[in-house]
Amino acid sequence: MKILESISSIAGKYFAVWVILIATIAFIAPAPFLVFKGYITILLGVVMFGMGLTLKAVDFKLVITKPIPVIIGVCAQFIIMPVTAFLIAYFMNLPAELAAGLVLLGSVPGGTASNVMVYLAKGNVPLSITMTSISTLLAPIATPAIFLLLGGKWMPVDPMAMFMSIVQVIIFPIILGIVIRKFLPGVVEKCNSVLPLISVVAIILIVSAVVSGSADSIASAGFLTFAAVMLHNAFGLLLGYLTALVLKLDEGTRRAISIEVGMQNSGLGVALATAHFGPLAAIPSVCGAVWHNITGPILATYWSKRPANQGQISSGQEQEKKAI
Repeated sequence: MKILESISSIAGKYFAVWVILIATIAFIAPAPFLVFKGYITILLGVVMFGMGLTLKAVDFKLVITKPIPVIIGVCAQFIIMPVTAFLIAYFMNLPAELAAGLVLLGSVPGGTASNVMVYLAKGNVPLSITMTSISTLLAPIATPAIFLLLGGKWMPVDPMAMFMSIVQVIIFPIILGIVIRKFLPGVVEKCNSVLPLISVVAIILIVSAVVSGSADSIASAGFLTFAAVMLHNAFGLLLGYLTALVLKLDEGTRRAISIEVGMQNSGLGVALATAHFGPLAAIPSVCGAVWHNITGPILATYWSKRPANQGQISSGQEQEKKAI
């Protein structure tokens, strides 16, 4: 177990490196990774099951005790990211599938890796965890509705089918994780230290599956898509911070909202795009899986050297479990 814990720690710490490495290998030599293409939904379910195992009732406490920052953050998540994605896709005149994929990436909830980034950035970690949890639970309704409104310009949308997909790969695994934690807390506590390793392996397999299956498309449209994803992420981080600044929230809360808004659940974007729109539409989410995990640590490192002047960070050991 000690060895697994050490490997898990290294896997979480260098997550961006593993994603870039596996994406590069899968692009150069796609054949060995094509076998994982049919397991994308299952792999994402594994990641969400791990998230469910880490959730506690206290993660939702802020919704009752301090609802305003949570409401602001979640609204910013589901307004800034999809609208920004729509505008970037429109003004860059992206091909239909890539445009739809970018809007889909903007319409999914926040990624769980953001919790650790907020912790490293000396931000409001409880708010980050609550935002991730609430936005994820809202995703079955919010994501199809937003994509129908904005993404329907480029691709036909079946919101009910998308709703069912999100329930199957997000809600059911999370609920299962919560139930197991409730009835087997001792077992879960012993396994928590290796959960990041399982999540990292699942995510890099998802990335390898999509990259290997879309190598030709990435070669022809990769740079344009990556540029769009970079812009999208930059606007999310900036506008998330400015929203909290304009509304006069404290510095730790600004950092949390910035990172939560800017970092998306790219794995869900990949799964939905692959299931409903085709491999080309999944490329923006693949790029997001790489890029978000580069800018997140960079921004967290920058902020970590600047005190946030707020005492809302609890023990680091407790929050590190939320990685990935």
